[in-house]
Amino acid sequence: MPSALFALEGKTAVVIGGSSGIGRTLALGLADAGADVVASARRSAQVNATAAEIESRGRKTLRVLTDVRDRSSTVALREAALAAFGKVDILVNAAGITKKAPTVDFTEADWLEILDINLTGTLRGCQIFGEHMLQRKSGRIINIASFGSLLGLYQVTAYNASKAGVASLTKSLAVEWSRLGVLVNAILPGNFLTEMNSALLTGTERGREYLMRTPMGRFGRTEELVGAAVFLASDASSYVTGQLLTVDGGLLASGVNQ
Repeated sequence: MPSALFALEGKTAVVIGGSSGIGRTLALGLADAGADVVASARRSAQVNATAAEIESRGRKTLRVLTDVRDRSSTVALREAALAAFGKVDILVNAAGITKKAPTVDFTEADWLEILDINLTGTLRGCQIFGEHMLQRKSGRIINIASFGSLLGLYQVTAYNASKAGVASLTKSLAVEWSRLGVLVNAILPGNFLTEMNSALLTGTERGREYLMRTPMGRFGRTEELVGAAVFLASDASSYVTGQLLTVDGGLLASGVNQ
């Protein structure tokens, strides 16, 4: 049955940055597809709320806080997941931040914080969970990059640089790890309204420009990323690795729209 290719029953997924925005939606989507899901982040109230939603779907979970800037907390997350489930089949790296400001005035402290969370934080997750997956010779890693990995976006240089790094990291790890059974891919979301970016996009000239450049003429709904994540986490993508799967309403394909 084709549907069996996309089933995740018996799988354990960890979503870092999984209690809000895109990460939360993907955590719930993986649970809907049958996986037990640990959605971890920094804020306990959101982690607890997301865990309750996962449990309401009949799936198992844990309530573990993680700060991707702190390597030891990511190690603790892995150990908690292994103690509870015995294995981790799927890792989604979804933690991220952004800041809009002119590059000439951008502080080095802000630059380093964004790269530490978005890029080095992703590396930490890949290393820590990848070690376990490589030992098992089996695993799927899904990094959340951005269409800004491939395009220049006005006054978010640090964010773009970090997400370009995530795209490159994804390809490099795929080259190293795929023959060892660990497949590494990235999803590149286009414009999705989330807590992180809604102020930049709602009713602004920036938002209107994005809509003009997007052939589908609207912002995405975070639920529209679930299919890509389930595909990359499932047996349906058993020969897919090192790929940057863009979900953007056609924005990257767009030249002239009017």
